[in-house]
Amino acid sequence: MSNDESEHDMFVTEFPKKGFGIVDYLQGRVHFSLMDQMKLMHKSGMTKIQIKETILASVTEIIDNFEPESKSP
Repeated sequence: MSNDESEHDMFVTEFPKKGFGIVDYLQGRVHFSLMDQMKLMHKSGMTKIQIKETILASVTEIIDNFEPESKSP
C-alpha cells in the first residue's frame, strides 16, 4: 500500500449499507463525508472558521447550481 492510500484510508469512513431507506442512507453518507473532510482539514492546519467557510461555500455552490430534472408530461 502506498503512502497516499494509507492516508486516504485514515480519512474515509464507510457508512453501513443495510437497514436504511435511500434518503437516510444518502444523508448518512453526506454526514460521514463532511466529518471526514473536516478531520482532514483540521489535520492540515485549518481553523474551525476556515473549515466552516470552505464547506459552506462549497455547499452553497452545489445548491445554487442544482437544477432538478423536470418530469416529462
